[in-house]
Amino acid sequence: MAVKRVLKMGDPLLYCKAEPVEPLGTPELDSLIADMFDTMAALNGAGLAAPQIGVSLRVVIFGLEGNPRYPDAEPVPKTVLVNPVVEPIGEETEKGWEGCLSVPGLRGLVERHAKVRYRGYEPHGNLIDRTVSGFHARVIQHECDHLDGILFPMRLGDIRLMGFEEALFPEL
Repeated sequence: MAVKRVLKMGDPLLYCKAEPVEPLGTPELDSLIADMFDTMAALNGAGLAAPQIGVSLRVVIFGLEGNPRYPDAEPVPKTVLVNPVVEPIGEETEKGWEGCLSVPGLRGLVERHAKVRYRGYEPHGNLIDRTVSGFHARVIQHECDHLDGILFPMRLGDIRLMGFEEALFPEL
């Protein structure tokens, strides 16, 4: 379909709570998802939320295999998730470096739940219900934060835990 412009931190739409998708299975939803995948691929993203391309709907996509922005991350299956719900499993958390297409060039050390269960729908209504950990859990939490108007720098307790990629990871 088309590579869309990704909104950058500071754009007011990124701080809004996105609306649920109703109904599922529409040509408009299919078109949105195709644009999201084109955009994510063009920018080497691991995930993308609809609000990042200016569409305030509860849709996220993600998937990772051999991504140059995350060379050490384990593979994450290509997924489309509509109207997602994420719930932590247990109290364990872990810190990990995150980047964001809406915060280009910067990374932050963000604490997230180590294991989560997420549920939502494929574009045509099939239920997805997964329990995940590791990078997969990090990606789903990051993308779903976008649906509630939260960007990863808002999760930092200390601004010194954020920096430019070329300073933090000169080998990339």
